[in-house]
Amino acid sequence: MEKTYKGHLAMLSANVIWGLTAPIGKTAMEGGVTALSLTTFRMVGAAVAFWLLSLFVRREAVRHEDMIKLFFAALFGVVLNQGTFIFGLSLTSPIDASIVTTMTPIVTMIVAALYLREPITGTKVLGIFVGAMGALLLILGSRSLSASGQGGNLWGDLLCLTAQISFAVYLTVFRDLVTRYSPVTVMKWMFVYASMCYIPFTYRDVTALDWSSFSARTLWCVSFVVLGATFVAYLCVMVGQRRLRPTLVSMYNYVQPVVASTVTVVLGMDTFGVTKGAAVLLVFAGVWLVTRSKSRAQLEAEEAARTAGGADETGK
Repeated sequence: MEKTYKGHLAMLSANVIWGLTAPIGKTAMEGGVTALSLTTFRMVGAAVAFWLLSLFVRREAVRHEDMIKLFFAALFGVVLNQGTFIFGLSLTSPIDASIVTTMTPIVTMIVAALYLREPITGTKVLGIFVGAMGALLLILGSRSLSASGQGGNLWGDLLCLTAQISFAVYLTVFRDLVTRYSPVTVMKWMFVYASMCYIPFTYRDVTALDWSSFSARTLWCVSFVVLGATFVAYLCVMVGQRRLRPTLVSMYNYVQPVVASTVTVVLGMDTFGVTKGAAVLLVFAGVWLVTRSKSRAQLEAEEAARTAGGADETGK
């Protein structure tokens, strides 16, 4: 029970941070930092941070075959996930991108069913549906998003969907790495691989930045994106992955629009009304329902218990 509690707390923390990342990252880019450069800072900065942290924890030897798996984990969990989303966001509207992100739990449930043979139960489907309705209610009712006036774009939407699919694959297919090694070991190698993939394509963009023009506010925002939204958030996701099922981990994705909406209210950019209250309740009700759904291991244990009970009755 304590392990599950820590998993929920870790995933809630990660998605609260990611919910704050959109306005803070936007501020950084308005201060002169390009999207490509900011993504590169995330990759390299997180790699350095995780390697420094690894100096203070027990060193683990990673098997050669797992080093290859870590590369593909980085490809799906970091490179494709963050890279395609940024390019997709540059082509489509924020509201379209936000709506597409609600597909993550659905895609994760399907991948988990195909790869891990996790059951698609009625409770799980209902939870995902209820949570998605709450997230969509927040997104579509957001004045800041609907007032942007930007139209959607098919290619941009498809890129954003690719980002969600890649993250769903990461949560499901590479879960064995998360349980085999410590979060620090997995993350330090994943972000090294991610940096190696990004730098050849983005170093010119980074070197072209006018560092002298950056204000203290811009530098603070970049630091938050690197250390908070990447280093701390991904560490929390790893803790959550070790303790929770992939579909439940992905359900916390619905917390992000709740946080973003709350921030707009606190900053006086929006008001908190009945619609937002209902949306927040739907999101957390959806998470609770998925928590209550049974895993394959639980269903198999119940079936084994019924079989054993039937055998005992026959023996009598």
